[in-house]
Amino acid sequence: MQNESGENVDLYVPRKCSWTNRLIEAKDHSSIQINVANVDPVTGMATGENTAYALGGYIRFKSEGDMALTALAQKNDAIMFASSD
Repeated sequence: MQNESGENVDLYVPRKCSWTNRLIEAKDHSSIQINVANVDPVTGMATGENTAYALGGYIRFKSEGDMALTALAQKNDAIMFASSD
């Protein structure tokens, strides 16, 4: 809910899983949020900005957290793979 000036006034704003788009409940103690640093493609150094990924406990329970995080990062070009010359 927002007030007249457009500010959030809710006490609790639920997160969504970045992989399944399911709501992450307040009692889901196995969910995680990981910030992945954005990398400059020219220099290969971190830019100081990051992208947040939230993974629900459901994905982690099914042992798909690593695959989901890797696929999300590759989709958003957050991971650069070294090319062999």
